[in-house]
Amino acid sequence: MAHPLNLLVIDLETRSDTAILPEDRDPESFPKPIQHEIVTLGFLLARIERDGEYERYNVRKLGAASIAERGEREILAGFWQMIDKQHPRLVTWNGRSFDAAVLKQRSLIHGLTAHNWHRTDPRFGYDYRYESNWHCDLMDALSDFGASPRLGLDEAARALGLPGKWNGCGAVVAEQAAAGDYAAINRYCEGDVLNTYVLYLRWAYLSTRLSARSHNASVQHLLDYLEANRELHPHWGEFADRWQSSDRPCPVFVSEPLGGSGPQSPESHLRSEDVMP
Repeated sequence: MAHPLNLLVIDLETRSDTAILPEDRDPESFPKPIQHEIVTLGFLLARIERDGEYERYNVRKLGAASIAERGEREILAGFWQMIDKQHPRLVTWNGRSFDAAVLKQRSLIHGLTAHNWHRTDPRFGYDYRYESNWHCDLMDALSDFGASPRLGLDEAARALGLPGKWNGCGAVVAEQAAAGDYAAINRYCEGDVLNTYVLYLRWAYLSTRLSARSHNASVQHLLDYLEANRELHPHWGEFADRWQSSDRPCPVFVSEPLGGSGPQSPESHLRSEDVMP
């Protein structure tokens, strides 16, 4: 399959699996991926539409799967089934170092298989680091694969006027899970998913997957989706409100060129001598 059919943005919230942590482990060290038990998997699924040579994304579903309703094995099996059925481009933030590693390594424990993950494109598929068609680790891509300093999700989001981590913190997930407050974990996880998705939209425009028109259409579709579901999910509406009322000088929509649908903004007509010292 040459092209993904959907876009799947995910984020994991985890806690240490104390049953397999080494007894002599430094308590201050961060556990290895296989030592993280999944608490919540947040996701946004969007259909990839073709707009000439560009893409456009329409949100299909936003949500979170939590161990409050199902076991970790069910969460993992559901993820691999989604990869098999939806043929998505996976979008993560630090996913190659953490999220995808946790998903694969924890699946070893539960005896699961990941068919399409490994067979979609054996050479340039989900596990190929330098091709973003099937798995785009946005943090890795923005750092030019380690050539420049890596950005945290919160600092990248806030730089663009997004809410960032306004409604939670990963450091307290284990405590919240112990208290049974899975709803708070889900809200926080979905917030990270939304931040990642909007950052991806801007990156996709920068990298010319999206034109200015299709970027703006994708943003508007997201805002319409959040507004339509505000009553059932108030934190989705709060995300949109905080984003649109931000005092950061970063536009929600990009400038569209007159008389065309290409990715260039109207400022592209400026000559280099007009902007260079």
